[in-house]
Amino acid sequence: MSSEIVFDIETVGDIKDYSTLKVTVVSLYDYASQSFRSFEESELGLLWPYLEKAERIIGYNSEHFDIPILNKYYAGDLSHFPHLDLLKVIKESSGKRYKLDDIAKATLDKRKSADGLQAVQWYKEGKLDKIKEYCEQDVLVTKEIYEFGRKNKMIYYPTLTGDIMPIAVNFDMPSKFQQTATQTNINLTLPL
Repeated sequence: MSSEIVFDIETVGDIKDYSTLKVTVVSLYDYASQSFRSFEESELGLLWPYLEKAERIIGYNSEHFDIPILNKYYAGDLSHFPHLDLLKVIKESSGKRYKLDDIAKATLDKRKSADGLQAVQWYKEGKLDKIKEYCEQDVLVTKEIYEFGRKNKMIYYPTLTGDIMPIAVNFDMPSKFQQTATQTNINLTLPL
């Protein structure tokens, strides 16, 4: 059974200055247990074992955004973990960056349930359960795009004229990260 993790984060602060950004919620889908889980900032210690034991962590714009923000909280370096950033693969294939919502609409005929600005408002209102629900829905959409792309080697994006165009993708696990059934995978980057 795969032990990949699909994840997403929500933050508050100045998006133009990453040093001001603070995690409000991290949500993940764990393929090993086939379940979703969400963590508030005060619960991040419970998140690290999931990421440390994952064969690979998967996100959308995660290399540029999620990982650097989470690294402010983690004692090691999450950027050294086996990682798939779907947006990075899409950009390498198409030459362009696309919003998760646009890829989801064109590929899955699904939309995100809200946006980051709404999540910030919910945070100000103390509605962390709403943020968790929204973040888990983003994780679900990311997971479904990943699965679609891995199976079909293709995802889709909308053009300005409303046409749906394909993007060839390869979301397969690189052979250097694949494990045999007897190996134990623990990603650790903490200084000893």
